[in-house]
Parts: sequence; structure tokens; C-alpha cells
Amino acid sequence: MASAATLVPARDVTPASKLLMLVGIVVVIAGLHFGRQVLIPLALAVVFAFLLTPVVGLVEKCRLGRVPSVLVVLVVSFALAVAIGWGVTNQLMQIMARVPDYQANIHDKVEALRSPSNSGLSKATATVNDLSKELSTTSESAASKKAGKNNGKEPLAVQVAAPPRNATEYLRDIVGPLAGILETTGIVVVFTLIILVKREDLRNRVLRLAGSSQLNVMTQAIDDASRRLSRYLMLQFAVNAGYGILFGLGIALIGIPHPLLWGVFAGLLRFVPYVGTAAAAVFPMGMAMAVFPGWSQVGLTFALFLFLEITIANVIEPWLYGTHTGISSLAILVAAIFWGMLWGPVGLILSTPLTVCLILLGKYVPQLSFLEILLGDEPVLSPQAHFYQRLLALDDEEARDIAEKYLKENPLGNLYDSVLVPALGLAEQDRHMNALDDVRTKFIYQSTRELIDDLYDISGNEVCSPEGDASEIAATGPVSGSTIVCVPARDEADEIIGVMVMQLLRRAGFDAHVLPIGPVSTMLEQVKQLRADVVCVSALPPFAAGKARALCKQLRQRNPKMKIVLGLWYFPGGVAKAQEKVGVNCADAIEIAVTQIVSLIEGLAASSTPETPADQNLNPVG
Repeated sequence: MASAATLVPARDVTPASKLLMLVGIVVVIAGLHFGRQVLIPLALAVVFAFLLTPVVGLVEKCRLGRVPSVLVVLVVSFALAVAIGWGVTNQLMQIMARVPDYQANIHDKVEALRSPSNSGLSKATATVNDLSKELSTTSESAASKKAGKNNGKEPLAVQVAAPPRNATEYLRDIVGPLAGILETTGIVVVFTLIILVKREDLRNRVLRLAGSSQLNVMTQAIDDASRRLSRYLMLQFAVNAGYGILFGLGIALIGIPHPLLWGVFAGLLRFVPYVGTAAAAVFPMGMAMAVFPGWSQVGLTFALFLFLEITIANVIEPWLYGTHTGISSLAILVAAIFWGMLWGPVGLILSTPLTVCLILLGKYVPQLSFLEILLGDEPVLSPQAHFYQRLLALDDEEARDIAEKYLKENPLGNLYDSVLVPALGLAEQDRHMNALDDVRTKFIYQSTRELIDDLYDISGNEVCSPEGDASEIAATGPVSGSTIVCVPARDEADEIIGVMVMQLLRRAGFDAHVLPIGPVSTMLEQVKQLRADVVCVSALPPFAAGKARALCKQLRQRNPKMKIVLGLWYFPGGVAKAQEKVGVNCADAIEIAVTQIVSLIEGLAASSTPETPADQNLNPVG
């Protein structure tokens, strides 16, 4: 049985709370900007801690203590980073030293890319250059004449010479740019060491800060964050490192100098969403253009980039990460811009992990749930709300696609219970609140009716149209099994759900019919003509319960021995609340889901056979 969820109205948000939230967001952003000197090393340390925690755990299994294991992992990691950095720096310095040697190749390729000399653009450019020269010559002549009038003496050129530099000043020039990097690196290492050594203590302090009443939620949040971030960072590091190694090897095979530098650049820049990989390919392509006289190496580098990016982005990453990483594509781009503006290049690299943290924060903190909605890649609309919204937009094609997509993974009864009936319930709520006009109401009913007819036709069965008199209805249906008649309680929505019940009953082998909405006396007469064994009264809240109760009483008065089942669809509070609403003597059984009511009717139809007393009730009300 598909559970019937309660429609919970959205909580009212006062203007004061909106203003307070806006002020809080502004204060947080300002704090992130002005406190970046401390927050950037702390964020890097947290990321490194998540990345190195599994490695520390493996070293601890070798019967080393926590502190020795952390020190071993940090020393090895730091030594590896220093070795790679040293090699990259040496190769970068070699490139800078040989830039004059590449000037001829660069000049030839630039000239080859320029427009022909007889083109319009070239002529316009030459004209502008000639005019600039003439204006410069005129200005110099005027200045010379003016200087000649000044007693025939020309002004003397004055040049300011810098004083000789000593060794201390040279050392300051070299070490100065590195001082900030070394300072940040030292803070990151210290923070990472503390987090790895004291991670349980830090976790317990966060739990204590949240309070004992929030232990369950905070435990889930911390476990989810640890699992998702650790897995994501490990996989991302492995993929990007592998990309850098393959790219560097390919560059070496092509013959471009300094493959270590380009491989490291490719691995690091791939942490930057979208633009990082393209930027990583531009540098070795520029190197190939500068070193080699032809264009073959440039083309091979571009082909290598395309092959690796297409393969990893479309095959490797979906296989490792799964169908999604928890962040929408637009959120990744916006987050990269936001964190890049706040924290510079480090913000670009940390944008995805930080966004994952924001999504988890929105998932477990109700006041920040908008973060999960805006940044996450989970569907923000339930299938029933999405289906109803597209019908409100008069887009029956997309609404049909939603239903068909849901039907590929779920049976037809679940589609009715989880999508179509709740969507009709939303429409009924809006209609009775005068929030739905007649045009959209008619469109919603007609589109839903056509959809369920088409879905039933696909299964190879013929749908009985709830139009015409009782004799026509009786002649169109199957003749095997008990006769079940679905009677709408109030309006067309009740009738449409009755068609759904009829379809499922016919699949179960019953002689099922649905009556068109009309006067109560007419429907009662049709029930009599059809000689129904079980009558199913279809009623969709919020305002059909009273009509359903009155209809059940009239049916009972006409035939006291007839089995009556009341479908009070999608009723808030479940079956118990529905029974309280209509009373214990209204029907033989009450249900709120289409699939469950089919099972009840099967039992009631069996109880109406000659071997079973007619007054025996299955699942009686009360």
C-alpha cells in the first residue's frame, strides 16, 4: 500500500524573521571575507583532514599510536608535496629562462594567424597607424618650436638613479613573496595535525554545543558529512591525480618539454569546476606553439585533452561518484564564482567541498533548508506536486512524461496512489479555495482522464467510459466475477478516481463499472440495474466526506445487505481519522488508497458468495 502523506501547509514566515535571516547572511558573508586569513587555512586543514583520515586509520592498524600515525602520514604527504613543488618550480624557471629562444617561433605563428595584407581590416589598421605617426610628429615639432623660443635652450633630461642594493634587500625581494605562502602552509599543517589527533574530541564538542536534545540529528549530520565528504574528496583526489599523471605522460610522448609541470597543472586545475581542465590544456598548447615550428604538437595536445576529458567526465566519474554528487550543475558554477570572489584561487579549489557542507547544513538545520533546495540536485518537487504544477501550466505533455517516467519504475496502482490521486487532491484544495479557475480545472480533469485511459489501453484492455445509461455500461465490461460499481460522491474528481479503481478491479477479474457523476437518484437507480454485489463510494477530500456519508446511508437504505466500501482518498491522518470523520456505521470498510481498496473489495466480494453469510463483514468499520 502506498502510504498517504498528509498535506502540511508551509510555515508562515514573518517579515521580521526574513529580515533577520537576510542580516545573518550578510554578516556571515562579511565574516568570510574579512576573516579569510584565518578561515582559509582552517578550511584547507578540514579538507586535508577528511582526505587523510582514512590513510591515518590504515597506519593505525599497524599498531602505531594515534600521534605517530598522524605524524607519519603528515611527514610523507608534506615530503611528497615539497618534492613535486620543487620539480615544478625548477621546470617553470627553465621555461622563464628560455622565453627569448621561443620568440622566433611565436612571431612566425602570430604572423601566420594575422589577416592578409590586402584585407579591409589590415588597410584600416595601417591607416590608423599612419595617422598616429603624423600626429606624433606634429606634436614633437610643436614642442621643439616652443622650446626654441625659450632662449634657444632645450630642456635637460633628468634621470633618477636607484641607490645600490645590498644583500639584505635582495634576500627580502626573494623571500617576501614566499613569506605569505610559508605562513599559510605552517598554519594549515598545525590545524591538520590538531584535527587528526583530536578528531573524536572535536566531534564530541560539536555534539555538546548542539545540546543533548539534538544528539540524534547531529549524529546523523556528522556521520553523513564524514561519509560523503571523505568519499567525495578521496575519489576526486584520485581522479584528478590520475588525470594529471595521464596528461603528463601524454605530453611526454608528444615531445613537449617539462611534462611534470603540465601534469601537475592539469591535476590541480581540474579541482576548479568547468574552466580548470580547459585552462590546464592551454598552457602546454602554448608551449608546443612556442617550441615547435609546425602545428602538429598543438593539435595532438588538444586531442589528448579531449580524449581524457570525455573519457573521465563521461565514464570514470559517473562510475566512481554514482549518478550524482549531491550538487546541481548550476550550483557548482555559482559556488565557484562565489568562493573565488571571497577567497581567490583557494576558494575556487575549495568551492565544491564547501558547497557540500552547505547542503548538509541545509539538510539538518530547518532554518537553512533553502540551501539544500537551491544547491542540491535532489528533486525539489514531489512527483505529485510536479505533475500538478505542469497541469496548472497547461502543459499536458510534460505532465504525461512525469507519469510515464514514474510508471517505468513503479506499478500502475502506485502511480495512482502516489501521483495522480494526490495531484487531484491538490487541485480540489485550490478549487475550493477559489485559487483555480474553471479553464484550468477543466484542463486538469480532462488531461488526467485521458492519461489514465491511455495507460489502461497500453495494457491491452478496453476502458469503459462512464457515460450513457446503466444498460450501456453493463454491456461493455467483462462478465466474470462479482459485479462492482464505483459511485462518485460529489464531483468529477471523485469520478476520475472511480475509473482508476475500476481499472484495477477489472485487472483482478471483476465485473467492474464506474458511474458518471449525476443526480443521486439516477446513480442509485443505475446501481440497482447493475445488480451490484459491492459498491465503492469514491470521495476526495477536503469537502466530499459529508456527501459520501449521505450517499452511503441512502445506499444502505436501498439494499441493507449490499456491501459498501468508502474510499476517502488521501485523507489526512489515515484510516482511523477517516472512520472518525464519517462514523462507524457509514460503510462496511473504509480505505484511503486505491490499491488497498482493491484488496478490501476482493475480500468483501468473496464474503458475498452463497457459502458465506451475507451479513459477514471483512475489515469492518469500528
